[in-house]
Amino acid sequence: MKELSFKGQEIYVGIDVHLKQWNVAIYTEKSFHKVFQQPADASVLGNYLRRNFPDADYRTVYEAGLTGFSTHRQLENEGFHNIVVHPADVPTMDKERRQKRDKSDAMKLGKALRSGDLSAVYVPSLKVQQDRELIRYRCDKLIPKLTRVKNQIKSFLHLYGIDIPAEFKTGPSHWSKAWVAWLHSIQLTHISGQQVLEHLLEELAFCQTRLRQVDRQIVALSRQEFYRDRVKLLRSVPGIGLLIAMVILTEIDRMDRFESLDKLCHYVGLVPNVYASDVKERVGHQTRRGNSLLRRLLLQSAWVAKNRDPALLLKFDELTKRMNANKAIVRIQKKLLSRIRRVMLTGEPYECGIVQ
Repeated sequence: MKELSFKGQEIYVGIDVHLKQWNVAIYTEKSFHKVFQQPADASVLGNYLRRNFPDADYRTVYEAGLTGFSTHRQLENEGFHNIVVHPADVPTMDKERRQKRDKSDAMKLGKALRSGDLSAVYVPSLKVQQDRELIRYRCDKLIPKLTRVKNQIKSFLHLYGIDIPAEFKTGPSHWSKAWVAWLHSIQLTHISGQQVLEHLLEELAFCQTRLRQVDRQIVALSRQEFYRDRVKLLRSVPGIGLLIAMVILTEIDRMDRFESLDKLCHYVGLVPNVYASDVKERVGHQTRRGNSLLRRLLLQSAWVAKNRDPALLLKFDELTKRMNANKAIVRIQKKLLSRIRRVMLTGEPYECGIVQ
């Protein structure tokens, strides 16, 4: 008896991933097979496909979301060719937007995968992904938390009419040890208010201690062989310190994955929104899509770099003749990104004073 075999054929699987269950839609090269629910387990899907489509080439897709890239790695371990896609990049009809169902989402993914309409997002190595989490914890969680508690302390002082001494209002003494010592010396008239102030100051001390700890961990990470030489190379670029160098290396990882500067700018978000129809075209504000952390830190670096590199300063002065400084610095930011790209691709240190 001849055994069933799909050797040489591709099976396309769209997966709508959730925490407890998956909705799975399966397509062959010519037809639709089935849509069903299953536990959130790649091995269950693997067993089903190998039983029903033995020897086939299995191609799977799901939208980036709650489970990150862990589902991708589980599917890859099952021997599938998996891709992860940005949810906004999946072709969707108006009817599908208005009547959203999990099974419909899985079918939409499966059909788009079969027709070749999907572009995969980059999946970093597990090391780079976890190193990235340390940097993001500092920049996106710890710093906002520290800023929030500082604002709460100031609001508390204003609420009870406590004037901040002039020497602590601005400058290097603001949030210094002397300023925090003064905060500890404040005596309120009732115990409840005093307890609230103490709680806020304890939270401030915790955040400051944790920030110093994380900063030391990032420094230690940058000295690993995996990063050390590239960090040194990036720090040759004006305006790029250790933190932004580590952000670049963990967020971008491999610069050669971007075929052009234009694609890199799209990834970072240094492109405008464009609305064009017929002979009319309107160029809007900078797109919100992109890597917001990288874009934000590169903007800070651009302000420093234009004062350290004569060529960037010359370009900035030219731009400010026809636009305001905030718009001009975005052009410098893009030029700085171009030079960072060149440094990473060539492995050669940055040279100041080069116009092009």
